[in-house]
Amino acid sequence: MNSDEEANYRSFVDAQAHSLRGLAYLTCGDWQLAEDAVFTALAKLYDRWRRVERPESYARSMVVRAAIDEVRRPWWRREQPGSHAMPERAGTDSAHEVDERLRIQAALAHLPVRRRAVLVLRYFEDLTVQETAEALNCPVATVKSHTVRGLRTLREVLGADTTLTAGDAHGTEHYATRHA
Repeated sequence: MNSDEEANYRSFVDAQAHSLRGLAYLTCGDWQLAEDAVFTALAKLYDRWRRVERPESYARSMVVRAAIDEVRRPWWRREQPGSHAMPERAGTDSAHEVDERLRIQAALAHLPVRRRAVLVLRYFEDLTVQETAEALNCPVATVKSHTVRGLRTLREVLGADTTLTAGDAHGTEHYATRHA
């Protein structure tokens, strides 16, 4: 890689690493596994930097896949996902908003990792069904079925009167990415 490409890569990493870490955390539920997933994805991106046309999309896809792989590792090589609580947040959010974020984050831990990844990409990253399928390298029908089943499980875990909205998802995502 020449010096200009190296500078472009470093600039990309500086700009995207924080949000990629938040995405990985929401996918796997563990900050250390999220770090590992981001480093793995960025190392692969470095090797392919010249050939990648859309680095943001590529990195997002690789981070989610790496986070899924981290969760699937044998139990003796890692701690259980979700075993690390989200750090406390100082700010102006009401106690209710913080409670809702924590409830949603805890509910996500009840999902199998692929369903969690689908919901995170669809509702936290605002990807379309097609973009999510491309990111996870799976058929559109799989994304749709994981979405339906994942939302059903979240509703059961959170209670029938809870309505998940994109706004709820964004609040949790922003929380995770700002406090990584």
